[in-house]
Amino acid sequence: MAGTPEFAPQALQALNGLRFSTATAAFQIEGARTLDGRGRSIWDDFVDVPGNVLDSSAADPGPDSYHRSAEDAALLAGLGADRYRFSISWVRIIPDGQRSTKPNAAGLDYYDRVVDELLAAGVTPEPTLYHWDLPTELEVAGGWLNRDTVHRFGEYVEAVANRLGDRVRHWYTINEPASTSLQGYALGELAPGHTMLFDALPTVHHQLLAHGTAATILREHGAQQVAPAINHSLILPETDEDADHRAATTLDLIFNRFFADPLLLGEYPDLEALGVQMPIRDGDMELISTPCDVYGFNYYNPTTVRSVDEGPLPFDMVPTPGAATTGFGPLWPIRPDTLRDFLIDMRTRYGSSLPPIVISENGASFPEPEECTEPIRDDERIAYLHDHLLALTEAIAAGVPIAGYTVWSLLDNFEWADGYTQRFGLVHVNMTTGQRTPKSSYEWYRNLIAAVRA
Repeated sequence: MAGTPEFAPQALQALNGLRFSTATAAFQIEGARTLDGRGRSIWDDFVDVPGNVLDSSAADPGPDSYHRSAEDAALLAGLGADRYRFSISWVRIIPDGQRSTKPNAAGLDYYDRVVDELLAAGVTPEPTLYHWDLPTELEVAGGWLNRDTVHRFGEYVEAVANRLGDRVRHWYTINEPASTSLQGYALGELAPGHTMLFDALPTVHHQLLAHGTAATILREHGAQQVAPAINHSLILPETDEDADHRAATTLDLIFNRFFADPLLLGEYPDLEALGVQMPIRDGDMELISTPCDVYGFNYYNPTTVRSVDEGPLPFDMVPTPGAATTGFGPLWPIRPDTLRDFLIDMRTRYGSSLPPIVISENGASFPEPEECTEPIRDDERIAYLHDHLLALTEAIAAGVPIAGYTVWSLLDNFEWADGYTQRFGLVHVNMTTGQRTPKSSYEWYRNLIAAVRA
């Protein structure tokens, strides 16, 4: 496309061999929240509380992928994507999350069709088993604070693997446990909306146990690739003052090492300063650190922090000096170099314990109209993706093993507490009619994939 950024031949060569994907999540795109035996999740409860969602939207119908999955498969085929990372809704399979509940045939049938549509389109399905839709009944019983949730998750995974394991060989287990624990249980910004601060941190352990439990079950059903999708952020001090550096180190511990260390090293970092005692039992760390085939890595932006003397946390998140921002505003800076730097730091920190990395989410939202009659020219998104992919080639040149790259998102979707006010998609969606219109970024990504393969 004229006027859009391209890659030099050496950069295209560095990207050669990567698997190119896009991603979505069930609650964000499916709609049909009350159809075919689907149960209620913590997100159904969250959106029903006035004031929780910025524009008071409720994820239904939205993109309505429950009825339009064939259209989505055709978009993926037209894009030339190698794989598609979508999520399976726990409450479509086990509506109340309970052990005694028979798996919901209609829910299994739906994902059976999705898998077959993708395979027919030449796209490898990569389901994510937990993308935040915890059954309400399990949350009432304690949710991820309750170790029993791990066992209920295992039963759900078994039901899905029994149905899809003959065709699906690539899986993601849990998505962004940091968001669930920190924004969902600690700060109340996401479902289930608790404000427990550091008392929420045991939810980390149970989510990581759920990953290990799922990985064991999936490999018994012939899985070739099993990984979590962990969100990370390079933490920057606002100034060179010692206090800001200490604040950055603390947030890096909580947001990054608290998840990567147990997965890759089989142990938690030193949490004494936080006054946190993790509910570890014999065998837990061995299960959590079951070797991953790849490491799913979601990355959007760095986080800049300032030390504070008072308040529930020892730091405040502040704008990153000199950085442009996405549609989310000042706390979503655009700094592609931090992706490179974080990846290189991962390689240095974890060495041979680090498996090949798949960028399992990377993308940006920008203001766009609710309706369109022709493709939207989203040059800012194209620039964001181009620059982050260029940073990826620099990490590869530095010796970081990279196996794939995934754009968030295939479709404009329900963006959690921000509702329909933020649009990440390569494809514009009219949230009233469901009409899909590929944007300029869709064409750019399609051309990139073709150029890398040429």
